[in-house]
Amino acid sequence: MVFRRSLVRELTATAIALFLVLLGILFTNLVLRLLARAAGGTVAPEGILALLGFNALFYFNILLSVALLGTVVLTLSRWYRDSEMIVWFTSGQGLTAWLKPILWFASPFLLAIAVLSLWLSPWAEQRRLEYERQLESREELSLLAPGLFKEFQRAKLVVFIESINSFDGTIRNIFLHSIDSEKDTTTVARSGRLEDKSNGDRFIVLEDGRRYEGNAGTTDFRSAEFGHLGRRIEPAEARTLPASLKAVPTALLIVGGGATERAELFWRISVPISAFLLVLLAIPLSYVNPRVGRSFNLLAAVFAYMLYFNCLNIVQSFVAQGRLSFVAGLLLIHTTAASVVVALFYRRLSVFGWFSRRRPA
Repeated sequence: MVFRRSLVRELTATAIALFLVLLGILFTNLVLRLLARAAGGTVAPEGILALLGFNALFYFNILLSVALLGTVVLTLSRWYRDSEMIVWFTSGQGLTAWLKPILWFASPFLLAIAVLSLWLSPWAEQRRLEYERQLESREELSLLAPGLFKEFQRAKLVVFIESINSFDGTIRNIFLHSIDSEKDTTTVARSGRLEDKSNGDRFIVLEDGRRYEGNAGTTDFRSAEFGHLGRRIEPAEARTLPASLKAVPTALLIVGGGATERAELFWRISVPISAFLLVLLAIPLSYVNPRVGRSFNLLAAVFAYMLYFNCLNIVQSFVAQGRLSFVAGLLLIHTTAASVVVALFYRRLSVFGWFSRRRPA
């Protein structure tokens, strides 16, 4: 009882700390990517938080798998270094006695990984695509950024602004180029503003500017100054969602009989299975040999994780190409991983090891 409480308590503390660190790294990466897209004018600034949540939820299953593996390795490695494992071994707790408390601790994480992989991650990807489509169709003007050219394809218009006053919405030094009635039209103005009409139409109103129509050097060319000029901005059409299998619900993947659907289903099922096998693998990998170094087992765990998931990607590509069946791919990769787990447990439990030979009596 004391053994289980001590182990679960330290596993919980390590899991919380490690999960927060990995979550901070994930959020930092996602925020930088979204801010780069917002600066480039492809994402509206007000949609960053929602897209951040959807992207983070999509990667939570992988994040929990890494956190679970690192928690077990870091906790048991510290017990080896501080000689606590020797105390438990001499009190009758063998290496296999760690299986029950560790699996009991990991069961909520494994359940969450399965739910995320099979249901929540596809839902988050679907919601992300729909939200991006809504942002594009709602208003393209929200994507205007100072110092960048913005194209409105439906209105056949290119807009450049130098600065925006965030307090009153006033725009300074505006450049517009459009094609009206097969004529090039260029408009420049010192200032402007956005106006919404009661019928839902949106206009950009320019003040104190000049308008050029036609081709320079021809008779069909006109230039005129104006005090006020309004230009209607037509909203963008809602684009169709891209064909992404990551956003397809798992139930539809099961019904679908295509090779790409089976490959995506293979990945979603493999993530929780791999998390379970990695937890078992972490127990023998946590052994610390003082002659090798303290960080060798951690590097071995990272290498095992990367190798496992790279092999998953390779087998998934084979399933998508039709070179392996769905069942054969699952059995091949996960049976091999389970065999490695059994071999490492045998290595830690064996008295003589793999390559030692008993001396003759």
